[in-house]
Amino acid sequence: MRAIRAALLAWYEANARDLPWRRTRDPYAIWVSEIMLQQTRVETVKPYYARFLARFPSVEALARAPLDDVLASWSGLGYYRRARLLHQGALHVAEAHGGDVPRDLDAIRAIPGVGAYTTGAIASQAFDLEAPLVDGNVARVLSRLFRVEQDPKRGAGHARVWALAGELVRGEAPGALNNALMELGATLCAPREPRCDACPVRARCQARLAGVERTLPIVAEKKARPVVSEFAAVLRLGGRGAGAGGVLLGKRVADGLFGGMWEPPRLAAPDRTAFVGELAAMLGVEITLPKRRARAVEHVLTHRELKVTVYEGALGAAPERVAAAYRDRYVEVALVPMGDIEQRGVSTLARKILGG
Repeated sequence: MRAIRAALLAWYEANARDLPWRRTRDPYAIWVSEIMLQQTRVETVKPYYARFLARFPSVEALARAPLDDVLASWSGLGYYRRARLLHQGALHVAEAHGGDVPRDLDAIRAIPGVGAYTTGAIASQAFDLEAPLVDGNVARVLSRLFRVEQDPKRGAGHARVWALAGELVRGEAPGALNNALMELGATLCAPREPRCDACPVRARCQARLAGVERTLPIVAEKKARPVVSEFAAVLRLGGRGAGAGGVLLGKRVADGLFGGMWEPPRLAAPDRTAFVGELAAMLGVEITLPKRRARAVEHVLTHRELKVTVYEGALGAAPERVAAAYRDRYVEVALVPMGDIEQRGVSTLARKILGG
């Protein structure tokens, strides 16, 4: 373990990418970066990270902000539950810790939305605590380095890679050590074609020595994503020519997919006629939709694929509220001028539906 640590730390010091969240020891900034980086590419995160910290530079600033403002700043980054939990976490830290991210491991872990991985990231990188972390990159590195022939996401394999991470992190510079493991997985120890010739620990990699580096880690077969068909309507008061009145957007309930985000109303229905009826019942006003669709939108999520048939039409009157039977989906509606839409939290799917 000592030899592996030394090799990783030396390699990281010489080869680490210059990423903005690596230039700080601020636990709040590190926390924000780690939440944004979950299931999202580094290059995608960079501009969001800079804008978010400029808008919400501290825990207190984030805690004071309305959730709608937070979601608007997150708009387009996806996985919006992360933003809601980050906001809840800031409220918790502001109330329980006076706005200072705690140094204690148990206290960090108690923050809403902060799991074992994020706890390790904050504790090791901000406070130099010997706290392990395991993400997909680290799991792949450890599975190969120590030849873990079990699925690292489940059961004994999961426990094994976390135990190995815990052993490796003990010693000097635990934050750098954790970063080295993540960097190695992101740049050299790739899923299909690992660059073993450039790896700093290749001489000690048990999978490479056994010739099984390309068969590890063990990965369970992915289930096929179900395809969900829906309808959506881009509606203006009085029709397409009345653009000054804005587009009707609905705010989704806080819990669930796209929670708290604004979007053109979107419903599952067997056909166009049923959709128009459902939509009119939801809004309590007359709806006029042409028979010809405006566009078809496809949007892939982690666990499902959405296929949305989009119509553009008119409202007979401005809806005052969402009918009670539909408040499990939308909590409110508003006519929003096109120029103001980006000031609200809108998802990439909503932008597609709007024709953007």
